[in-house]
Amino acid sequence: MKAVVSEKGQVTIPKALRQRLAIQPGQILEFVEENGRLVATKAVASSPFQSLYGILPLDQSVDEVVGEMRDSG
Repeated sequence: MKAVVSEKGQVTIPKALRQRLAIQPGQILEFVEENGRLVATKAVASSPFQSLYGILPLDQSVDEVVGEMRDSG
């Protein structure tokens, strides 16, 4: 697979690779040079909980949820 580098240095990752590697919009990639090759890897979340951030739908605002948690203690 090939991609063209834009004037701004941007490259579009081919869709087949994005799907195969589960690269989602907003995914952070790390780039290194290895023996004249550019290698990109998906960045690992800094904490185990960071990958879970925002996945649960809330019926209330965060402030309401925090308020209820404080009131229940």
